[in-house]
Amino acid sequence: MQGQESVPSIVEADARGEIADIYADIRKVLGTSVVNLIWRNLATMPGALPWTWATVRPLYLGAAPLHAESVRRTIALPDLPGFSADTLLAAGIDQSDQAIIRNVLDSYQHTNALALTVLSALLAHFEPRPAVTVTAAGSAAPPSGVKIPELPPMDALDPEVARLVAELNGFGEDAEPQLIASMYRHLAYWPAYLALVRTMLVPLQADGRLDALTRATRALGHAHGAMLAPQLKPATPPDALAGVLKSCRLFVEHPIARMTGLCALIRRATPE
Repeated sequence: MQGQESVPSIVEADARGEIADIYADIRKVLGTSVVNLIWRNLATMPGALPWTWATVRPLYLGAAPLHAESVRRTIALPDLPGFSADTLLAAGIDQSDQAIIRNVLDSYQHTNALALTVLSALLAHFEPRPAVTVTAAGSAAPPSGVKIPELPPMDALDPEVARLVAELNGFGEDAEPQLIASMYRHLAYWPAYLALVRTMLVPLQADGRLDALTRATRALGHAHGAMLAPQLKPATPPDALAGVLKSCRLFVEHPIARMTGLCALIRRATPE
């Protein structure tokens, strides 16, 4: 169990047996080198991770990538100036580091939109709400498959960087933040980049555009999840079903919806 996380979690290095096997399958199916916090949190509940992954895995291999791509294409991002290549170089972020930053952002942009649609589908199956018609994309972006750095624990960060991560974590959050978005921790290897991101986002946070972005992304997740829900064929749920749904609801409504929009915004501002 990892004490560095904002919720109980079994980190990848501590996973054993069935949990380690499922983590490996998640990385393979999602085409990513990391297992996101939602799965690491579910691993702490008896029977929750095996049941949840078995239930939603067919969506990842089926229609979910098209719906996730529709989310990425449909999000209405606020206009703002991006970073120039010289800005990043002047901040001490060389081209090699810029490439790794893009890989980090691409990885989260890929997995967040997928998690938003798939876990929204799971919630819609057990907690139906009125459906809104949306259209799935004609083609989906392929998984990045690029290895990104290990996730640094919060207490390994310099105090000012940890405070910066915590401040950014509140941007676009319309409730009291309960979870620290892993993306900002991954980007904490480059404090100057996080500082530029913070400066870019402050005006949008102040005038409510980031909160509006989260609400719009959340609504997209609900709509696409409702369309995917009929495809789910869950086995008998575990005793921990209430905990599974509570965790999925917390992640979907808050960090996943929030970071699906914010990651897209930050990625667009970062030069190729």
